[in-house]
Amino acid sequence: MPSPTYLIVSIVVAASVTWLLRSVPFAMLAPLRRSKILGFLGDHMPLAIMVILVAYTLRDLDVFSPSAVVPAAVALLITATLQLWRSNMILSVLCGTAVYVVMSSLVAAYMR
Repeated sequence: MPSPTYLIVSIVVAASVTWLLRSVPFAMLAPLRRSKILGFLGDHMPLAIMVILVAYTLRDLDVFSPSAVVPAAVALLITATLQLWRSNMILSVLCGTAVYVVMSSLVAAYMR
């Protein structure tokens, strides 16, 4: 069994390293808060993320299958409408995903 001094030193070193590693990102970001580049990215990244999500979602879509296109098109329309109306990415993505899942399930149930 290690001595109590060894255990205390080990805990202090581990706590110090943990605290240091967790504080470094905040210390590095402090000077960047006034950066024009970060302001630009903050304004334009939500749109870029939505475009990437749309491209990723529709990449394997069979455009000749109405049972695949209709749920995707309706979900995309609802997602875009909610994003333009409320400007809330979480709300629009969650609602669009829910609509897509429900419509895909309904289409699959009726196609049986």
